[in-house]
Amino acid sequence: MTDYGHDLRFGTFLPAEAADATEALRLAVRTEELGLDMTSLQDHPYQARFLDAWTQLSVIAAHTERISVFPNVANLPLRPPAVLARAAASLDLLTGGRVELGLGAGGFWDAIDGMGGPRRGPAEAVKALEEGIAVIRALWSEERSARVDGEFYQLRGAHPGPGAAHDIGIWVGAIKPKMLALTGRLADGWLPSSPYVPPAVLAESNRRIDEAAVAAGRRPEDVRRLYNIAGTFHGDGREFLQGPPKVWVEQLAELAVTEGMSAFIIMVQAGGDNDLERFAMEVVPAVRELVAAERTRPGPGGIEAEEPETSEPSEQIVVAPAKSGDRPRNATLATPTPDDGTRLSSVRLWNESERPAGPDSDLAVQYSTRQRASGQHLVDVHNHLRQELTQLRDLVDQVAAGAMDLGRARSMINTMAMRQNNWTLGTYCESYCRVVTTHHTIEDVSLFPRLRAADPQLVPVVDRLEAEHHVIADVLERVDRALVAMVAEPEGIGEVRAAVDLLTDTLLSHLSYEERELIEPLSRLNIL
Repeated sequence: MTDYGHDLRFGTFLPAEAADATEALRLAVRTEELGLDMTSLQDHPYQARFLDAWTQLSVIAAHTERISVFPNVANLPLRPPAVLARAAASLDLLTGGRVELGLGAGGFWDAIDGMGGPRRGPAEAVKALEEGIAVIRALWSEERSARVDGEFYQLRGAHPGPGAAHDIGIWVGAIKPKMLALTGRLADGWLPSSPYVPPAVLAESNRRIDEAAVAAGRRPEDVRRLYNIAGTFHGDGREFLQGPPKVWVEQLAELAVTEGMSAFIIMVQAGGDNDLERFAMEVVPAVRELVAAERTRPGPGGIEAEEPETSEPSEQIVVAPAKSGDRPRNATLATPTPDDGTRLSSVRLWNESERPAGPDSDLAVQYSTRQRASGQHLVDVHNHLRQELTQLRDLVDQVAAGAMDLGRARSMINTMAMRQNNWTLGTYCESYCRVVTTHHTIEDVSLFPRLRAADPQLVPVVDRLEAEHHVIADVLERVDRALVAMVAEPEGIGEVRAAVDLLTDTLLSHLSYEERELIEPLSRLNIL
């Protein structure tokens, strides 16, 4: 089990078809809008159906502001390394440091030969790649002149430059042992693809990279591990990335903490907005959260909380309920969202007066900006859930009031942040219910056990919150059943409204209670 400790990054691997020339650009812009970190294109210069990768990457870079761009991977036999080095550095300089270099030894030798490129055997291809990397690094150096005396590539006093805006990473696409060893010796990253290097092979491949890195006087963590991934959000989860977002979250988080894979790049087909959005909004945040939680654990024995920057908590546990406005609150903590007491349903699924309360916060403590951010993160996640619930209620209200028919409602959902493959009200509910369930599952399996271990005084509160998760899960199922039934019987909108009213009451009450009780311990213990 190896976690190299790299920050997590997520991105896209886009289509390059010339027949739909603007599709990759559109998807790249959407990649940035959704908050992902990078985007990439395959490089097959011999393929007449594809646009040139470097030209496309330049256009994408010009239409985006934040995401990194890179070839996935550059075809060295048809991209002379000296020219490739200057092209990458130039684009990096123009974009303010947003270029990385995926690099491969080549393949499809008949096609390469047809373009006038060299035909190389396996050993020759590895040797040429090693020399190519030497040429690239020499032209990125600050030396006055560069010399490389190789069998396949040479530099004879070429002047390095232009200087890149940042240290461009060379990420090698490698599968076989000699290429893996080269990656360990020379590369900044390893960039395999799941269809060719499935998860079961990662451990052995990583071992070869690590051994080669150590033999070359490097550290294994000097090589970032990236992974091009392909999957579907349909399936039962028994195969890799063949199931709902929860399956993706668990499988990718496991690869991050056990195999050290720290960048996941989803292969997106033309028109694949739905899968891209589900990946960005339902998978990526949850993977980040699970991995961050796991990385705070020293091992199977429990968590390793940072030394609190505050005084010891009070010994008193207040059992009587307290409204957020009645409890003294440390002004340097994030502000919880109050429960205004509004209830839409006559049904009561729990007794709020029985909710336990944790220790009061120490009003004299000055929490740091970093500590405050832990509590604020909880509020931010909850605010997203509140916003989506408001959208769901608004849609139900408009349908119920006859302001739009169901067909129009489906079109409206298409503009929402959480649209799905089937644009129906029932499916939108399914998406929202899944997000709430995933959020609660993450808390149950990663956050709550750590809180119990870190501060025993929180056990009654955490137990109550977990119990409320189960109640809310039942309410979500009730909403889902009502909405699905309404698709077949539109006059059932009354049942939908009643179910959504009950969800609104229970969820908003629960979120406020959770913020009231957990903002202080999350900040004090630096849990998030």
